[in-house]
Amino acid sequence: MNQSAAVLYTDANFYSPYAMSVFVTLTEKGIPFTIKPVDLSQGENQGQDYGSLSLTRRVPTLVINDFQLSESSAIDEYLEEIHPANPVYPHDVKQRAKAREIQAWLRSDLLALRAERSTEVIFKAGKFAPLSAAAEQAAKKLIAAAESLLSHGQDHLFGTWSIADTDLALMLNRLVMHGDDVPEALCHYAQKQWLRPSVQAWLKLPEKMRG
Repeated sequence: MNQSAAVLYTDANFYSPYAMSVFVTLTEKGIPFTIKPVDLSQGENQGQDYGSLSLTRRVPTLVINDFQLSESSAIDEYLEEIHPANPVYPHDVKQRAKAREIQAWLRSDLLALRAERSTEVIFKAGKFAPLSAAAEQAAKKLIAAAESLLSHGQDHLFGTWSIADTDLALMLNRLVMHGDDVPEALCHYAQKQWLRPSVQAWLKLPEKMRG
């Protein structure tokens, strides 16, 4: 693979948790890449040019030479396979499957929570109305699952860091950073994950790109 040819298409505001997941994976693996923001508010992702790159016309999309791939968990897994150095998934096959389960769940469930605590909470210090009954139920489901997954008391889901830690921390931070009620242990976990250098590099992107 000619790593210098890797291009990551992200949303222009850098609010996408899924683009962030891929950015973190690329950064953790030390794969050289460039970023091309796509203005979703202007419908750039629905245009013919972007449609020729992305089957789903969503972000993120990763382009490496003549290969294009969308959907963040698929990209994370692909990068793990082609660049196994600096792994972002657990080595143990069962733990790796659990990491993928967590990623799939966070992307397909908790819809009311995601709607009422958008990532503007995280990336723009957004403030919103109290959670609806449906979102409150989703928050309780998230907290119960996170407490079960982290019941071992360690700093990471699987002993050492994995990309599932970043994805779970982001979902928890929708509540933590908004000031919603979250158990202290989960607040500590989410806050600690947020200090990881690859995550901090994403948080600095808007400032750099605007310059």
